[in-house]
Amino acid sequence: MESATLDRLAELAVGFGANVQPGQQVIVIAAIGQEPLARRIVELVYGAGAVFVDMVYRDPYVQRARLQHGIDETLGYEPEWVVERVRQHGAKHGATIALSGPVAPGLLDGIEPDRIGRDRPPGQKQSTENMTEARNNWTIVPCPTRGWATLVHPDLEPDAALERLWEQIEVVCRVDTEDPVAAWKSRMDDLARACEALTERRFDMIHLEGPGTDLRVGLLPTSTWCGGGLTTAWGLRHQPNLPTEEVFTTPDPARVDGVVRATKPRELSGTIVRDLEVRFESGRVRSIEAAENGAVLKAYAERDEGAGRLGELALVDGEGRIGPLDTVFYDTLLDENAASHIALGQGFDWAVGDDDRDRINRSEIHVDFMIGSPEVDVTGITASGERVPVLRNGAWQL
Repeated sequence: MESATLDRLAELAVGFGANVQPGQQVIVIAAIGQEPLARRIVELVYGAGAVFVDMVYRDPYVQRARLQHGIDETLGYEPEWVVERVRQHGAKHGATIALSGPVAPGLLDGIEPDRIGRDRPPGQKQSTENMTEARNNWTIVPCPTRGWATLVHPDLEPDAALERLWEQIEVVCRVDTEDPVAAWKSRMDDLARACEALTERRFDMIHLEGPGTDLRVGLLPTSTWCGGGLTTAWGLRHQPNLPTEEVFTTPDPARVDGVVRATKPRELSGTIVRDLEVRFESGRVRSIEAAENGAVLKAYAERDEGAGRLGELALVDGEGRIGPLDTVFYDTLLDENAASHIALGQGFDWAVGDDDRDRINRSEIHVDFMIGSPEVDVTGITASGERVPVLRNGAWQL
């Protein structure tokens, strides 16, 4: 990996992704093994005028120790000082930059799925509240490591695998272009046009049909399609996900029916869920089946009252840069932007109008899984029953 690539990715994360402002407090979250990119980001954050950077390193082996040896009552326990720290970050309108990518794939294999499902990172509930209330400007960017690279490219030697993964990250993050920000702004314009077209149609329901999938997802009367960046409660634009190729909305959690088959594996808390199939009835998950580690997702879906209902429906067209690579990255940031997806758990307040805000799903979790492919047709259904093609073979029809 050339240092120039790392520099350009860090610059994109700080200046365009999180859009760090002078005078802000900033949290940078990384895992052990991601130090080079994290340190460069910290340098740039201070250069942007931040007053303080809180560098948080997470070690997956610490989570493994907690899951193996911690008493049951400690799973999900959060000391008040941790919660208060996250609460203050929201109140102070701080910025957050997080690095993604599994650094120790398979580390939690053999751990009881129920324990994995009940565990959560400290402060996660408060972080979710900060997000839904748009209190922070933030972004997540991928950071290749040797462990992640050998998972994605097992046929290559570790050094070659790491080099190949960095090459792919260059492409999907558009840092291979002369002006990555301009390239992203052009793509954001495309997503904004798709959002506008979908919102104008005011579909009552979205119908997804494909191999193993026949799912109807109801929308709320004021469901609004979003994509191409978000705006904080005080009006600052930022890009939560880099890369991002999706348009999304908050569905009606009481109106989801049918069956859906995942089109990609899902890395979830150190395990990989494969060949997932989920059945819904009257909005609630009725069954979860998978060839591997389905019990982990079942545990997540039982965490609280809203965990077994939908909080997000996202559509992805075929014009993005991730899908054409035909690579499973085992990282939600990348895989969810390669294919349409749904998410169990918390919905987004900003994706509905005031009249429907009390109807969106509430939960401590937000777990995406990919359900789209060129073989999956997406159709909008109006209140009168008219069926309108939305996506066919990965191409917008609106």
